[in-house]
Amino acid sequence: MYRGGQAYPAGYPGRLTPHEVRTREFAARRRGVDPVEVREFQARVADELAMLNEAVRLLSQENDRVKRALRDWQTMHARECRAPQEYQHNSGHW
Repeated sequence: MYRGGQAYPAGYPGRLTPHEVRTREFAARRRGVDPVEVREFQARVADELAMLNEAVRLLSQENDRVKRALRDWQTMHARECRAPQEYQHNSGHW
């Protein structure tokens, strides 16, 4: 339920950080695994996690840029549209 002394928000675990992956310690067991292999694997996972976090950050920035561009285009387009009273009213049923 807790990680790093903090309760999980809304019951969900927080995102792992590369630092947490690199520094995670495991209890020794009688027929345990090679600690060097574990550390190498942790380093690979942490590096990939850092790369993915950076990709998410860059994509979020790009998403914000595209949203701003769309909002600017919509504002410009709205100014160029005719006012509703300028439209011809259709006297037909539809």
